[in-house]
Amino acid sequence: MNLIYLPETDSTNTWAKQNLARFGSLGAVYTTNQTAGRGRLGRRWENLPGCGLYYTAVTSLPMVQPSTLPLYAGLALADVLRRHTGAQPLLKWPNDLLLHGKKLAGILCEGAHGAWMAGCGVNLCHPAGYFARSGLPHGTSLALEGVAVEDGPALAKQLAEDLSENAFGKDFARFAAHGIAPFLDEYRASCVNLGRAVEFDGGRGIARDIDAEGRLVVDTADGAEAVFTGEVSVRGIYGKV
Repeated sequence: MNLIYLPETDSTNTWAKQNLARFGSLGAVYTTNQTAGRGRLGRRWENLPGCGLYYTAVTSLPMVQPSTLPLYAGLALADVLRRHTGAQPLLKWPNDLLLHGKKLAGILCEGAHGAWMAGCGVNLCHPAGYFARSGLPHGTSLALEGVAVEDGPALAKQLAEDLSENAFGKDFARFAAHGIAPFLDEYRASCVNLGRAVEFDGGRGIARDIDAEGRLVVDTADGAEAVFTGEVSVRGIYGKV
């Protein structure tokens, strides 16, 4: 698998779209200096050079269930962080990684020109002042949560290489062929939504499951509802009461 390192770029997802021919059927690009990153709903992902990992996997391989790529990418990133740092991040459906209740990482998946991109942004060693200045009271980094990060770029390289070799390398064929089903039990075990009161566009209730399509199943006053897109807030997470 081809892994490309960029000293700086506006956005790894944007760069990937502009350079699809560089990746073949499966490849990736990463940087520690992303100057114009984006989150879901067009939100800007703030940058502090050398303190984060910004990584995008790119594939043109057929996938039976591309809609669940964000769940697979989030689970893969959580596994890689556990292996390399000892941190135990949890998953907030569909696309956030939490550590001690605060946002550590996010996932942004997009399709373009017959390819799919899974973008990952991880806060490695951002200081507390960064989140205060950026108006991100619920954000955190590995370093702030007690993980020793002596060299941010070196750790970013290790994480990017592991993701490329395993999750988006030798293990990706399983996801491409079977979708999220083989990974659902592991995802459910790490999902903070389940068993909690949640609100979504058009309703509220108790999140009970992640179904075979990757949807969040919520028990509402009108019965079970499967939520697939949009913002979902969770009681007790990000200050939600």
